[in-house]
Amino acid sequence: MRHLIVNLEAPLMSFGGEAIDNYGVTRRFPAASMLTGLFANALGWRRVERARHQRLQERLVFAARIEREPAGGLSIRDFQSAAINNRQRGWTTRGEPEGRLGGTFQNTLRYRDYYADARVVVALRLEPADESPTLDDLAAALDEPVRPLFIGRKPCLPSARLFGGFAEGDTALDALIAAPLADEAAADGGALISLQWAEGQSAEGVEGLAESRFSMLTDERNWVSGLHGGGRWVHEGTLAASEFGRGECAGSDGED
Repeated sequence: MRHLIVNLEAPLMSFGGEAIDNYGVTRRFPAASMLTGLFANALGWRRVERARHQRLQERLVFAARIEREPAGGLSIRDFQSAAINNRQRGWTTRGEPEGRLGGTFQNTLRYRDYYADARVVVALRLEPADESPTLDDLAAALDEPVRPLFIGRKPCLPSARLFGGFAEGDTALDALIAAPLADEAAADGGALISLQWAEGQSAEGVEGLAESRFSMLTDERNWVSGLHGGGRWVHEGTLAASEFGRGECAGSDGED
């Protein structure tokens, strides 16, 4: 099966997590809701198109790997203080100004966690594959998004092309392993690459894969109600860098 490769690289990125009061933490791997929002933004969908968002999230099947660990191996905590005018308008859509609904000021005090200088790669497919939007629609939207894209939060602007081509695999994990590593990650063939893949994506036959964790993630969003709460079981493990890039891939220019 064909999978889309998405490169997530930025000076700062954040994958979200269970927020407590005004503390917004970040996980090590992308959340299902974050990927849904990324693609919906690229396609130009509005947040009020809740059923569309919900259906896209339901169709996502993906696995992720950390090609470059964040600087220092730790998250950075940012203290934010802002007064937000809900009537402000900004150029956030291609050729059209947009603004917030409402007319009040919000005084905001909060903490937000980020990873610095990390690189994470995702392999994903959509089920069913022929339903709109298709994998090709997502690929085209990443290269020419309707709105500016960010990785988790608006300050997290990508520093590399998000569309990384396509890879073949029976599962998203297989496709992720088939996709070559970036040159710097591949240079040390003995280095261990951290992976996360969803329950049901068999890792049998993947030589050298060491599973370290199996846990429930609450990384889905109920887009109809607007609340987070949906969960899924995921595996985490490591694999030597030398084991990647042995499968069938098409480059980001569409050529084999």
